[in-house]
Amino acid sequence: MEKKLKVAALCNGTVIDHIPTNKLFKVVTILHLDKLNNQVTVGNNLESKKIGAKGIIKITDRILKDSETNKLALIIPQAIINIISNYEVVEKRTLSLPKEIKDLVQCANPNCITNNQPVSTLFFVHENNGEITLKCNYCERETKIDKVKLL
Repeated sequence: MEKKLKVAALCNGTVIDHIPTNKLFKVVTILHLDKLNNQVTVGNNLESKKIGAKGIIKITDRILKDSETNKLALIIPQAIINIISNYEVVEKRTLSLPKEIKDLVQCANPNCITNNQPVSTLFFVHENNGEITLKCNYCERETKIDKVKLL
């Protein structure tokens, strides 16, 4: 049986694979893909042996910055980033949360100095029994990772 691609191959760029279908369009928004001049292919509800149904994003002629992959690690930590050159995968990046997150997340505490003064945000990542929380460096408020607001 001949295998057919559901999404066309990419010559050069980035592929974000294994995106949970309910997070696909959040990724599009976070990366501002609607504002890019590059060709962007978005596939949703594709078959996946790993997660059942998945989303995939292919971005032509663009490599994601570390700040962008850090944002993705907050919402789709199980995704894989493939860097493509001349139709070949030259690098596979697995996403992982850093120990500290700077200037990516807004503090949930309205009285925090970061919400009232021009101060960079800084959070420490804590994991306890599989639950991930971010603790603000300034006011020490802890927020569950699925409740954070990205800047």
